[in-house]
Amino acid sequence: MNKLSPLPALVLTLLLAGCGGGGSDAGDPGGPGAGGLPALPSRQASVATPVAAGCTGGSISGTNYANAEVEPFAAAHPLNPNQLLAAWQQDRWSNGGARALVTAVSSDGGATWQRSLIPMSRCGGAIAGSVGDYERATDPWVDFGPDGTAHLMGLAFSGGSFTPGAVSAMLASRSTDGGRSWSTPITLVRDGEAFFNDKNAITADTTDARFVYAVWDRLDRAGRGPALLARSTDAGLSWEPAREFYIPTSLGISQTVGNRVVVIAAGPERGVLVNVFTQIDTVSGTSVSRVGIVRSIDKGVTWQAPVFVADLRAVGARDAGSGKAIRDGSILPTIAAAPDGGLWVAWQDGRFSDGMVDAIALSRSTDGGRSWTAPLAINKVATTPAFTPTLHVRADGLVGVLHYDLRSNTADTTTLLADAWLLTSRDGLSWTETRVHGPFDMNAAPDAGGLFLGDYQGLVSAGNAFRPLLVMSRTDTNNRTDVFSPQVDVVAAARADPLASHRARAIDAAPLGRARAQQFSAATHAAVVRAMEHRVPGWAARVRAASP
Repeated sequence: MNKLSPLPALVLTLLLAGCGGGGSDAGDPGGPGAGGLPALPSRQASVATPVAAGCTGGSISGTNYANAEVEPFAAAHPLNPNQLLAAWQQDRWSNGGARALVTAVSSDGGATWQRSLIPMSRCGGAIAGSVGDYERATDPWVDFGPDGTAHLMGLAFSGGSFTPGAVSAMLASRSTDGGRSWSTPITLVRDGEAFFNDKNAITADTTDARFVYAVWDRLDRAGRGPALLARSTDAGLSWEPAREFYIPTSLGISQTVGNRVVVIAAGPERGVLVNVFTQIDTVSGTSVSRVGIVRSIDKGVTWQAPVFVADLRAVGARDAGSGKAIRDGSILPTIAAAPDGGLWVAWQDGRFSDGMVDAIALSRSTDGGRSWTAPLAINKVATTPAFTPTLHVRADGLVGVLHYDLRSNTADTTTLLADAWLLTSRDGLSWTETRVHGPFDMNAAPDAGGLFLGDYQGLVSAGNAFRPLLVMSRTDTNNRTDVFSPQVDVVAAARADPLASHRARAIDAAPLGRARAQQFSAATHAAVVRAMEHRVPGWAARVRAASP
């Protein structure tokens, strides 16, 4: 049993300088609005890096982007939605992971934040030989249980995947004070060079505070990647041994990625667990992916056969002028459980433009995940890449989808202008679009095999207000990105812009010609390869060699 204890002093009395301040836009050369762009939001969650230079030790490859924060996630306290919890990667590396993970808490709905380093890496404050003694950390995830217990999970690793001496581990902590202090991390799994553990999420059971579920994929050298589950039955004080709970199969080599559990909180399916994932199948060297779910009716002890929502046919986003790739969430689905017991899933998909650009695809289930509607494209502008969706359903049933797109981009190859948008709907068919912020210039974002803001972002709500937690890039190469927490009033925005509403789009029923169909298939295969190579260098060669 792991009792709650204060974080080591190096961490973690570091409630970082400026703690409680909301930040400013002063990091951009020339001040707010530099380069003629709108000033970035004043509600800023991140500050200058708290990580000490040289903390990693040893010979570390890659470029480190100090002061670059990416990939935030957020949760709202179930008893006080103005109390928010966030986590993100701090000081991203070009070739995988970050120097540390940071958590932050807000008691005023995201106006001000108090930050802490987390000892899941050496630069996060872990001492030599401790649980968190790793070179890098990534994939931060947070959640609240219904009793207010907070939970945190991260991936920690040292060395390149499948290289001699490499290790990867999934770590979890709990907090009973809303995330201001955390228990010493517990290791859920730790593997050497034969495996790589990846892309985790942690979920507290909204119907029973005792149960917490941690899920991820575990790749072997051949590219096989079952989904693993570690379960806690005492609100994160201890954890059962990790085990495989879904083993994907196909005619070739199969793996999962992007596993995440949600809990149905109402209706006849109340208490049922639904785990969403992307399954990647590689046959004869060609990789295809699809979005699937598995269900558990006994708190994760057993799991039913998979149900596949739809093929995932993303092609990935890039700057049309320069060809520069964006490292987006192209192979990762996002899921939300609605208060009425319904389920929503969204992902990037190129099917609505015959593979020319990705749209935000959405599907809905009203029977606990047993069946799903045909996917519809919900982003407003069909002709520009839309990417990295994040789903959340408000307490009154209003669905929100946060995403980026490139509609503001120009032919100027020295800039890459992006906007952040919030889409809202009650029925999944009629949508209202609200600008969260933009445009901002992505060109200064960390290059991690593509300009990188994160595989996911955060989205919560309080009352009628949606509260995104998202990364946007600056024009300062010494402070490339920050995490912002704007508040979005969709009612006011709709009143101000009566043209903000639009209808979701179905796929064009006309069949593609052979040449275009082949091009589309090649593009989706290439997008899968790019996404997995970012995560596991050498993935394509290993899978190609192993696939029949």
